[in-house]
Amino acid sequence: MFAKVLIANRGEIALRVIRACRELGCKTVAVFSEADRHSLHPRMADEAYCIGPPQSARSYLNIPNIISAAEIANVDAIHPGYGFLSENAQFAEICASHGFKFIGPGVDSIGLMGDKASAKHRMAEANVPVIPGSDVVESEGDAIRFCRDVGYPVLIKATAGGGGKGMRIVGREADLTAGLAAASSEAQAAFNDGRVYVEKLLVHPRHIEVQVLGDEFGHVIHLGERDCSVQKPSHQKLLEEAPAPNLDPAVRAELLATAVKAARAVDYANAGTLEFLLNEDGKFYFLEMNTRIQVEHPVTEVVFGIDLVKWQVRIAAGERLSVRQEEVQANGHAIECRINAEDAENSFRPAAGKLGSVLFPGGPGIRVDSHIYTGAEVPPYYDSMLAKIVAHDRTRGDAVLRMRRALAETEILGVATTVPIHERILATSSFVEGRTFVTWLREHVLQSHRPVGAALGG
Repeated sequence: MFAKVLIANRGEIALRVIRACRELGCKTVAVFSEADRHSLHPRMADEAYCIGPPQSARSYLNIPNIISAAEIANVDAIHPGYGFLSENAQFAEICASHGFKFIGPGVDSIGLMGDKASAKHRMAEANVPVIPGSDVVESEGDAIRFCRDVGYPVLIKATAGGGGKGMRIVGREADLTAGLAAASSEAQAAFNDGRVYVEKLLVHPRHIEVQVLGDEFGHVIHLGERDCSVQKPSHQKLLEEAPAPNLDPAVRAELLATAVKAARAVDYANAGTLEFLLNEDGKFYFLEMNTRIQVEHPVTEVVFGIDLVKWQVRIAAGERLSVRQEEVQANGHAIECRINAEDAENSFRPAAGKLGSVLFPGGPGIRVDSHIYTGAEVPPYYDSMLAKIVAHDRTRGDAVLRMRRALAETEILGVATTVPIHERILATSSFVEGRTFVTWLREHVLQSHRPVGAALGG
């Protein structure tokens, strides 16, 4: 096991990794920007180093400064968390060249699966179903010809990154030029890579993802699926749950087996997630692979009783995966609500400022992952997530009721949050019935300020 691990991240995921390392007996090193000087992650780590000004490009994306901190602290390994440099193959390679183990998959896996276009090609070669899509768009003419072949609507997507950045829906050829320009510009700003490709847009699909775990000896397992269909209009996830409701058992079995096959096809080692779109006809298609820990990993942890972050560290340290597929058994249902500093009534505009009173829920079956506290500053420079509230219970209906209770107990003053929109979601009949899809939030909740209440059954 590693003696000391540096966490190249901030916020709740930095705390999550610090706690896992501490339970494994590893000392921890935090890095922080000047804006995060009074945050919890530098206070909870054994050591902490400032790596730059508030702007991400000058701190959490500043590879030389992060490596310098790792050298000063004499760490064995670096955990990237999610976001920032977590799927940056160059960063993983630099870590290795300086003698630090990157806690994540190999450089080749990150590079291959981090580029959506190359990932789709590799999955198609492995006989994993993929959505009809173009190569990287080299010219407007190529894009026009592809769209005419597959038919509108289409989705323009950035080849790099994620989180809904660099994506545009185009419903007719007259809007294609503007859509390509907008998606490329946003991708360039977010990922320093303006390349985009085009794929056929499925109407009302569900977003289902499969958690996989592989060691460096070729052993790969799945830990069930998560439904991530409740998404903001920007395509960013807002609520996730496990297992996916109303999923045909035969489709589930095929989906899980396909995810394991996909991970093995790229010699995947560590925690990763295969994301799929499930069409209304029961067919599913590969969307992308996230070569890192996911924001929504807690719902899988509480349902399956397996600590994914600890296994990330153990696998990177050279341990064999001792969990066998037949031992992976779901226990109950879990729902995660992302509590962001955002105003859902104003297009989810991010909020910043000093927090007043902060009160989180407790009691049976409730888990809260957060980095905020009363009086903390919410800086304007980073992702707006404040906390993740997870409710776990015997059935999905019970988990919904438990989450309603948890949200009612939550108090975060000083900035707008997504607590009210979550309360509306959980009171909407189609959510209670497990009938959501990727545009459901916009079509069934945001267009109505009066949600339909529904009785819950077991």
